[in-house]
Amino acid sequence: MPLSPPAEREKLHERTIVLEGFRRADGLFDIEARLTDTKTYAFANEDRGEVRPGEPLHGMLMRLTIDAEMTVVACEAVTEHGPYAICPAITPNFAALAGLRIGPGWMRAVKERVGGVKGCTHLVELLGPMATVAFQTTVVLRRNRPADPAKPPALLNTCHAYAADGPIVARRWPQFAKPRGEAAAGDAGTDAVLETAGRRTRL
Repeated sequence: MPLSPPAEREKLHERTIVLEGFRRADGLFDIEARLTDTKTYAFANEDRGEVRPGEPLHGMLMRLTIDAEMTVVACEAVTEHGPYAICPAITPNFAALAGLRIGPGWMRAVKERVGGVKGCTHLVELLGPMATVAFQTTVVLRRNRPADPAKPPALLNTCHAYAADGPIVARRWPQFAKPRGEAAAGDAGTDAVLETAGRRTRL
């Protein structure tokens, strides 16, 4: 079902973000992201002269290489397009993410290493959704692991679909289902929730 018809309007800006996950031949995983910002109008830029309609104002790429335990083995960042000539100079700093584990406190640790003047706002923003894509990519490793029937599933009450009093939980995990109206309030907030082996992990 599409959105309702919009009011009369003029498109000014477009941001596209593409996220992909790959399993490598060496057993590691690559999570890649591309962010592109374009305008529908031309405007002057001190470092680039004129930025034309459809020409990227921002064009950033990033690759996280992780192992099966969600630990960052390497991080590579590239700024192909930025508003200032100095923008690409900061990308080598993102190699400092090597050694971090995607899990509790991920974004806090990211900002400690490459936040503020140590990094790039747009590249740092990509690292949140890249972490959730890392989980989605590595779920193949956990799919056949036996679940502990006594432990609530990590996804319980993290969204509408996984409410303890809803039909999905009743079907998949009946031992944790509750009568309608008795679902515990979800505590995921705006954090992304990852399902890892037997635990709930917030970014």
